[in-house]
Amino acid sequence: MGKYYVLITGASKGFGRAMALEFAKRDMNLVLVALPDSGLKELSAFIKTNFNVEVFYLENDLSIKDSYYAIAEFVQIKNINLKYLVNNAGILSRGYFEELNDQFILKQIEVNVTAPTIIISLLLKNLKYNAPAGILNISSMAGFFALPKKQVYGATKAYLTSFSKSLGKELKKDNISVTTICPGGLNTTSRLCYQNRIVGWLTRESVLNPEDAAKIAINAMLTKQRITVPGFVNKCLMVLDKLLPEFIKDYLTNRELNKFQAIQ
Repeated sequence: MGKYYVLITGASKGFGRAMALEFAKRDMNLVLVALPDSGLKELSAFIKTNFNVEVFYLENDLSIKDSYYAIAEFVQIKNINLKYLVNNAGILSRGYFEELNDQFILKQIEVNVTAPTIIISLLLKNLKYNAPAGILNISSMAGFFALPKKQVYGATKAYLTSFSKSLGKELKKDNISVTTICPGGLNTTSRLCYQNRIVGWLTRESVLNPEDAAKIAINAMLTKQRITVPGFVNKCLMVLDKLLPEFIKDYLTNRELNKFQAIQ
């Protein structure tokens, strides 16, 4: 059968980079996909040198539909046996809905919804051939909550979570697990690190470092969990959301939103 590989989208920075490094630490070969000029070549070379695993990389913009097919073609030409697929690439929110232009909204839906859906479709035959295999979809806690300034983002993540749950049931017969991880805030950029420090205590405690979240996500996939919310505080927030009345949740949301606005 030969060597097996993990394919990760959005792999050059933040959470994707942390997962690439964590997989490499576990002696897993990689196929890394990320935007052009995002440091992917350098990351691939670093992993090869320091972890003694094989690494392919492909610079691609997943807001362009032809990119999906380029990934599938690359995997086929290189005769890569995929064991795991990680759909991590995504576009965060920028502001209130009325402030967003149509082009940005469509791009966000393209990357967050269309890309993982079609990439799974194109690579599914490969995963079946190498089963037991796994798919890890990176969703968000925003998919469970109604949050100002995260309306499209939250909706795309709600789709990904729902899609993953249904797909997991379909693929069980093929010995392919589908895991969804729904993190809260992550310290992936210097700006987010600063934002995460100035919010309230509860929100601040819910934030994870990407390296810690990566370990949780990969362990969840390898143990075939269906949905994982990383972090004790985040799990508590999920329970509180079901218990608290709406006016209290609105108050807490608006208070945190006002803190974010203060640094815009």
